[in-house]
Amino acid sequence: MSENFFLDNPDLQFRLAQLDLREALELKEKGYSETELYAAAPRNYADAKENYRIVLEVLGEVCAERVAPRAAEADEEGAHFEDGEVTYAAPTLEAIEALRQAELFGAMLPRQFGGLNLPESIYQMMVEVVARAESGLMTVYGLQEIASCLEEYGDEETKARILPKFSRGEVSGAMVLTEADAGSDLGAVATKATLDEATGQWHLNGVKRFITNGLADVSLVLARSEEGSSDARGLSMFVVEKDETVKIRRIENKLGIHSSPTCEIQYNNTPAILLGKRRFGLMRYSMNLMNGARLAVGAQAMGIAEAAYREADRYSKERIQFGKPIRSLPAVSRLLLAMKVDLEASRALLAETASWVDLWKVHEKAIGEGTAPNLDALRARHKQCQTLAETLTPMVKYCATEMGNRVCYQAMQVHGGVGYMREFNIERLFRDVRITNIYEGTSQLQVVAAIGKLLNHSLDPLLAEWQAAEYPADMAAEKAILVELTELFGKAVDALKAQPERDRVDYYACDLVDMAVWLSCAWLLLRDTNVLEAKKPVARVYVASIAARVRAAGQVVLASDPVPLEAIPALLG
Repeated sequence: MSENFFLDNPDLQFRLAQLDLREALELKEKGYSETELYAAAPRNYADAKENYRIVLEVLGEVCAERVAPRAAEADEEGAHFEDGEVTYAAPTLEAIEALRQAELFGAMLPRQFGGLNLPESIYQMMVEVVARAESGLMTVYGLQEIASCLEEYGDEETKARILPKFSRGEVSGAMVLTEADAGSDLGAVATKATLDEATGQWHLNGVKRFITNGLADVSLVLARSEEGSSDARGLSMFVVEKDETVKIRRIENKLGIHSSPTCEIQYNNTPAILLGKRRFGLMRYSMNLMNGARLAVGAQAMGIAEAAYREADRYSKERIQFGKPIRSLPAVSRLLLAMKVDLEASRALLAETASWVDLWKVHEKAIGEGTAPNLDALRARHKQCQTLAETLTPMVKYCATEMGNRVCYQAMQVHGGVGYMREFNIERLFRDVRITNIYEGTSQLQVVAAIGKLLNHSLDPLLAEWQAAEYPADMAAEKAILVELTELFGKAVDALKAQPERDRVDYYACDLVDMAVWLSCAWLLLRDTNVLEAKKPVARVYVASIAARVRAAGQVVLASDPVPLEAIPALLG
């Protein structure tokens, strides 16, 4: 039997089975009315879910059989830079070709452009599978998000010309936002966009840095279009198709994801096409890109963590010390248990978040088209879904990437000294995962993005829904603990919101976000116990592991002690 990175993962299969996409697909598939136009269009909801399972099975086989066996080789060779040209490592090129042959590109693009029309929820599962196989390859595959942004906001001619190439895997994409002096502070972007009034042609001049997959054929570039502006309101987004005016000055020599070229790019009067409207570059289009990228990076961390856990699990069975496999030692079994439960909790939150993103997107599109009945009800539902999606997205990016780093650390501990050697896969995974809680917004920025929503009680409707639900009788103790902790969280929210000093709110924001993440994961795992007996020990272990931490974080927030803030000038100068 061949290996398959979907079929060997019961928890990922469980997540697919439990995804409730009925509401989203009714809109996305236009009432399942496209069967006469496209042979691959589903006839009904069950048909759509079966199609998704098939896609994941195909991807799982490609990743296990074609990609993963050469992951170490791709890392060793890395991307090449010579005479201003960037090329992928040979194993990366072969992996891209394997994905192309399997017709797995264009995942979320509509069928009219040759895409698979998949929802976000399924795409993120695909990203996890790819990242488990080879972390750097995910940045090539995962940047299909830019095609979705182009489909949503681009003009018809540009979409008709470019998007089918994405679906066929003929072009790759890049999100070109950051500069040397504009990383987290994208409002400081200085790359200049100039409009030739006579021809209507835009041209870009400037330098971008830390651009993932910077050799891409098609890029979305954030640039300053408004003369004399110096803030976010002067920025627009542009579509750039690579030509001789796009110069790659260098690629970065990085700690990990060596197969993924991270480039410094110079634009020299480069022709560009305005995406959507002027001045909306940062606040609408970049945020759209970043939200998708944050989910994808969370899924990337999931995939790397899954690979790391499996390496540790296998090694713990093979390594004999004191006359028995090391997994039988409590110190090691504790690490393995923590990894397994952490993975399943984070995957539950990622699936929940992606499902709300799906609902947000389909309602937004239906409103934009203006053809759906009862637009007022549609707008109300859209607002609800958007609020929850925007609350959960930074939470899951924070949760999954911190989890990924933690799991890789623990997996290396299980290996001991040999894990530090390059002959073992965990050494590569340990390096690769480190970027996930840095790029597309550091963990600290995810806390900043989440805290405003949490202080406005945006998570309350979900917490109330989960608390009101019925659970198995033998999970009553766990539910009682979560009810108690949820009440404490509510008090902590109100206490932090009432703080008059913004600095103190910001200082203790991470404690409140931690509480929100732990509680959300715990309720989701408890919900799983209604449908799968095997989830009961997972939920019990997770609730037991987070209860004391939630209580401690709650007390920290309620106190919001000013002493650390007051000590900053003396201790840090």
